[in-house]
Amino acid sequence: MPRKPAIGADNDVAAKASKLFVLDTNVLMHDPTSVYRFEEHDVFLPIMTLEELDDHKKGVSEIARNARQVTRTLDEIVTSVDAAIDQGIQLFGPSRRLASGRLFLQTEAIAGDLPAGLPTTKVDNQILAVVIHLQRQHPERPVILVSKDINMRIKARALGLQAQDYFNDKVLEDSDLLYTGMRELGADFWDQCGHDVESRKKDGRTRYRLNGPLCAQLLVNQFLYQEGEKPLQAIVREVSATTAEIETLTDHTHPKNNAWGITARNREQNFALNLLMNPEVDFVTLLGQAGTGKTLLTLAAGLTQVLESKRYSEIIMTRVTVPVGEDIGFLPGTEEEKMGPWMGALEDNLEVLNKSDEDAGDWGRAATRDLIHHRIKIKSLNFMRGRTFLNKYLIIDEAQNLTPKQMKTLITRAGPGTKVICLGNIAQIDTPYLTEGSSGLTYVVDRFKGWKHAGHITLQRGERSRLADYAAEVL
Repeated sequence: MPRKPAIGADNDVAAKASKLFVLDTNVLMHDPTSVYRFEEHDVFLPIMTLEELDDHKKGVSEIARNARQVTRTLDEIVTSVDAAIDQGIQLFGPSRRLASGRLFLQTEAIAGDLPAGLPTTKVDNQILAVVIHLQRQHPERPVILVSKDINMRIKARALGLQAQDYFNDKVLEDSDLLYTGMRELGADFWDQCGHDVESRKKDGRTRYRLNGPLCAQLLVNQFLYQEGEKPLQAIVREVSATTAEIETLTDHTHPKNNAWGITARNREQNFALNLLMNPEVDFVTLLGQAGTGKTLLTLAAGLTQVLESKRYSEIIMTRVTVPVGEDIGFLPGTEEEKMGPWMGALEDNLEVLNKSDEDAGDWGRAATRDLIHHRIKIKSLNFMRGRTFLNKYLIIDEAQNLTPKQMKTLITRAGPGTKVICLGNIAQIDTPYLTEGSSGLTYVVDRFKGWKHAGHITLQRGERSRLADYAAEVL
């Protein structure tokens, strides 16, 4: 019985109208489900792409795992249809209706014409030759190379080919659009939303129920502020289509509301401490440049809740070990000793926190320092998989260097009673394959906004020194 083709002749017109995307290997390893992300357009995989996947599939790294996942996905697609694969394989079924295009695999040798200066033995150039061949074979439809390799895209454009980056992994096109966690209210706010305002006291704070068109634009746990004669700082507690309930904040700028001797120095720090000290908020993200106080505030709030209120049993701190300069090789000792050189920020901030109690004396400060070090555990990210943290205060520092997948792995470690705080600066990403738009930190900020047990704040002002502030502006 002859096999029927995967694509009938009725779809020829639709095929001409759609684009043909040629995928580089790095796209597949970056996103194993990328073949399903091109909607109604067709996807073409050169044979050299499959060869590179085979070369990278061995090992336990993230790249090797992605390569194996891509191979399994392609195997499911190819075996799902009993038809000639040179006709193209419909992706509608295997993609669970995400894509309606076809997948083409290179089934014949292609000897494309390349400029004399380009060596034909290089894999990138062989993929470019495939794109040139497809462009000549299908002059009626756009043939586009998709690659994460910038040099590859530059070479393609130099040869007169269309080339694009893979954008599907990006949460935002522009980092300026990232949720800041706060909103300034206009001068006419009370005129718009102040009709029939209901107020009540709850836990020593005042709650206001507002009405108006602005209410639908607010998010739960978003901070609101208004400057002027009657300044207002509040947090959104409930939101509906026409109403919103806001609550006044604890003033952490006042010494009586300090956290381990630390008070907020500006508005954003006050917002951050309100999130960090709130037991109903399980997940906090703090963004900001160096010197804005992310680590100091987080540690101060953690020590207060671990040693004074006994809300959590201990502080666990971890971070991505990406060196700024050259790697110094393997380090001796235990897990905590190996992580020690990466925890300079922790030691610097603990030094500040130990000096906050001036009346304790040298003996008292030494005892406090020993107690603090006993309650702070330093862990490596490499050993997080499979763990569950119960009643812990988990700090993930330098979270901008994590991928969305790694971030998911870490956050899902949280057990009952655990609070997770992610700190980072998306302008200082050290991982080569991450950008401000695709960072795991950007990903969780966008996905968790509006959830009643999560909060975010972007710290604006540096509080280090005039030298550090000036350097951040001019350098």
